[in-house]
Amino acid sequence: MEHQLVVFELENEKYGVDIASVEGIIKMQEITRLPHAPEFIEGITNLRGTIVPVVDLRTRFGLPRKEPTRDTRIVIANMDSSKVGIIVDAVTQVIRVPEDKIEPPPQMSVTINSAFIKNIAKLESELVILLDLGKVLSTEEREALTVMA
Repeated sequence: MEHQLVVFELENEKYGVDIASVEGIIKMQEITRLPHAPEFIEGITNLRGTIVPVVDLRTRFGLPRKEPTRDTRIVIANMDSSKVGIIVDAVTQVIRVPEDKIEPPPQMSVTINSAFIKNIAKLESELVILLDLGKVLSTEEREALTVMA
């Protein structure tokens, strides 16, 4: 069995999410800030007539903020029954990874975002950290986003 992944970069690290959870990838567009939103919530945006909350994944993972570049993208992901935009530094590729190249994360994971890590994909020249999008936002945060949007 193979896993098809959307791979993106944050601070020179490669992350991947299952392609089935990705609805689309768009260039940065206008985002409306929301008052009293958590720091990692960038705001909301209009995606083809649907209001979508947007999360800055850098801020969520405790990385320094960065001005958007021409490579910055918003990955539109399905979390439970709602859509969420996730800002990433760049989307680099869509790949197929065989099941035997995917391993659970090491028990020694002490990074700030280790709770979000589902698995690690071992490719020939690099490692890709596979995220559990359901854990990037808590249930309460997802509910708050739904109310905001």
